[in-house]
This record gives sequence, C-alpha cells and structure tokens, in this order.
Amino acid sequence: MRFVWPSLAFVVGLVPLVAPLAPVPHPAVTITSALWIAALVWFAPRKPEWVLLLTAPLFAVNNLWAMATTAFVVFAAARRVPRLGRLWALLGATVVLQTAFSLFQAYDDAPLWQTVLGAFLGSAFFVVFPAVSGMLLGRRRPMVRLLRERNEYLERARALTAASARSEERAHIAGEMHDMLGHRLSLISIHAGALELATATKAPQLHEQAELIRTTSSLAMAELREILGVLRTSPEPESLDEDTGTRSDIAALVESSATAGIAVSLDWSGDDLHGADPRTRRAVHRVVREALTNVHKHAPGARTRVLVAVQAGRARIQVVNGPFTAPRGKGTRRGLVGLEERVGLLGGSFSAGPPVEGGFRVAADVPLHPAAQADQTAPEVAEVPPPLAAEVLTVPRVLGSGCLGLLALLPIVAALLLLLLFALLNPTQMNAPYFDSLKVGVTTEQEVVGQFGVGQLGVDGCSRFRTSHNAELQYKLCFRDGRLASKAQERP
Repeated sequence: MRFVWPSLAFVVGLVPLVAPLAPVPHPAVTITSALWIAALVWFAPRKPEWVLLLTAPLFAVNNLWAMATTAFVVFAAARRVPRLGRLWALLGATVVLQTAFSLFQAYDDAPLWQTVLGAFLGSAFFVVFPAVSGMLLGRRRPMVRLLRERNEYLERARALTAASARSEERAHIAGEMHDMLGHRLSLISIHAGALELATATKAPQLHEQAELIRTTSSLAMAELREILGVLRTSPEPESLDEDTGTRSDIAALVESSATAGIAVSLDWSGDDLHGADPRTRRAVHRVVREALTNVHKHAPGARTRVLVAVQAGRARIQVVNGPFTAPRGKGTRRGLVGLEERVGLLGGSFSAGPPVEGGFRVAADVPLHPAAQADQTAPEVAEVPPPLAAEVLTVPRVLGSGCLGLLALLPIVAALLLLLLFALLNPTQMNAPYFDSLKVGVTTEQEVVGQFGVGQLGVDGCSRFRTSHNAELQYKLCFRDGRLASKAQERP
C-alpha cells in the first residue's frame, strides 16, 4: 500500500486529459499537478504539517480532480498532527493560501467579491470537513489504546482481588477450625487419656476402647494440622536463630542421629555460615535434616557421612549412606521434592538417588548470597493508567469515534464520479455550421443543451464546446435568462 495511493492519486490527476470538465490548462501543467498531488499523498504520513500548506498551489491550476484529491491529503495529514491548536492554525493558513491561489483562475467578467467568496467557500469545503474527519479518527487511536490498557489493568486487578479473597477466606476457615475444632479435639484427647488410665485399674474390660478413643483423637489432631497447612496459603516461616545452618547446628543434627543409633560422621571444610543469607542457612539445615531422617526410616544400620564444603561463594552439601541389606521402606519422596523446590528457588542445584557404589546420596549446591526472589503468591499489577480525558471521550462519542466524520469525504467522491460519467457521456463537439446558425438573443439554452449537452462549464458561467474540425479551437457560449447572450471562438 506504500505505492498504491500515490499512484492512484497520479492517475486521478490525469483524468482531465481524457475527460475535461472545464477549460483545461496545458497538458504539461496537468501532468505537473498530477505529480504534485501524488507527492503530497506520499509525504502526508511523514510531513503532515508541510503537506497541508503545500496543497494551496494546486488551486491555481484548473485541475478539478487534483483539487478534489487534496481533501484526502488533508484527511491523512490531520490525523497525524497531535496538537489541536497547531492543527487549527495550519488549517486557517491553508484556507487563506488556497483562496489566494484560486484567484489566478478568476475571469475578468466575474466580480471580485464573488470570486473571493467562491474561492474561500471552496477552500473551506476542501479543508475543514476532511480535517475534522481526520482529527477525530486520529484521536480515536490513543483512546482505543488507553481503553485497552485500562481493561488489562482491571483484569489483573480483578485476578489479584479474587486471589486475595480466596486467601483471606482460607485463613478464616483455618482459624475457625483451629480455634473451635482443634480445641474440642484437644479436650477429647486429654479426657481420653485420663479415661485410659482409670480403666486400666478399675474397668479392664473397657481399657481397649479407651485406648482406641485416645489414639483416634490424636490421629484426628494430626490430620487437622495437615488440613490447616493446606488451607494456609502463606504459612509462617520456620523458626530461624543465629545458629541455624551453621557448623554447630549441623553438628548437633549429626550428634542427635548418632545418639539414635546411626553410624554417622560430619566432614566440614571451609568457613562457617554465620555470614551467609538466612535462606541459605535454612536450606542447608533442611537438606541435612531431611537426609538424616530418611536414613532413620530406610537404612538405620547403614554407615552415613555428612559432607559440607564452603568455598567460592557456594555451599555444597552431601549426605551419603552406604548399602543396607534389610528391606528398604517405601517412601513418598515428598520431602525430597520439597527440598528440590527450595534449593531451586535459591538458584542452586539438587540431586537425590543411589550412586554407583550403592546406597543413597542427597546432594545440594546453593549460593551463599542468592538473588532476591519476588513474591510469587500474587500476580503483579502494573501502575494504574491515567484517567480518561474528557476531550478524548466526548468528541468520538458524539460523532461515533470519528467514523461519521468520514461522510464528509463521501460527497466529494460521489461528485467526482458523477462528473466523470457526465464528461464521458456528454457530446461536447460542435460543428461550424451549427455554431454559425446560433443567434444572440434568439437561440434558447434548452435547444443547445438538447443537441450538445452543457459542454465544459467554466467558472464564468459560460459553456465551451470543442470543434469538430479544429482541435485547437473551441466555441464559447454564454446564456442569460435562458437565451444566448454571446458567442465567441477561443483557443483552450
């Protein structure tokens, strides 16, 4: 489409060479005006302010088709002038310039005031209506973009509000269950324990039932805690003191496991983790604790080593246990999955599985100072866009967002098509004998129009007819009150 519209404007500017509607200028002038309007169409999106002013010279040439095409040039240029004050100033200057250039086409027998008024009204018609249409459509584009941004913002805000409401409702339900149901289950468990002690001596036949009540209440309490953990979308972080994840903390975990009967040793190399990020220290603590817990569950008799190496800004943890001949328990791997997610959020790596020599190994590599992680619990909401300006909303609402303004261009298109059809079908050639037979004051206008049409109407109100014997000569007929007022021969 980059070359289509300029090419079409050039072709339209050449129409007077094929179907003249008025005394046409020299063919070279017609071609020049066609090239001029094509250039204006090309530069309208790039230099809209200059293009508006450069439409004026076309009104000095009697090329109605090029003059009509300026309406579309003004429409395209007005869409791209952002400031209304500057646009109206340019339109006023354009109307004045077009009126001044139109005076070059004035005829001597036409009054000056009539010529100036007609030129001014014609310029206003070719400038004001297309400019208003282009201005409205040009201002419609930012309005649509702003409305789209506001719609996206409201959608994100609605999602955030819904997520917040769900979190608050879950927290409310969890609080109600903890305060009411948890309290009741705690009372049941306490009384069931007392009942179990009493039945052991006073009613042995009821001891088993009392024990069942106590164990069932304890199990219900444990299940309730799991449900509350699911409902709480933002659980409280684990307790963290100044020793969590440090060498003394890991040594305490190893010592606790050794006391429980596991053959475990600690090998720590590098600096301590007192200056590390709290998230890193918590991750180190969790990896060692979860790995030792799995050893307790699945390989309590296996020899185990805990290796921690702190170097180059990273902490590398390995918990390796040897092979164990007893049947291995079946685990859910939920703890390992949680560890992998925790280490991944810190920008580290995690692996868990049996090595080649047998047994099982849990390894993690985390940075001492990981990058800050954004809160992933709620969607981000961008800054609210500015409020819609009144002038952006009201004008397009009145005129259908500028779409109705396009109707200003439709009369121009329709008039040009009718004039073209009329020029092609109008028999404007008149022979010399008929011209000689015309009598001033006697021949009626209706008689001539019935024979040869209205001819080429000039701005002086007279009709011009091409001769059938000489292409460089034309007949000029002027009518007053329906009768021939004068006739003459002239050159185009």
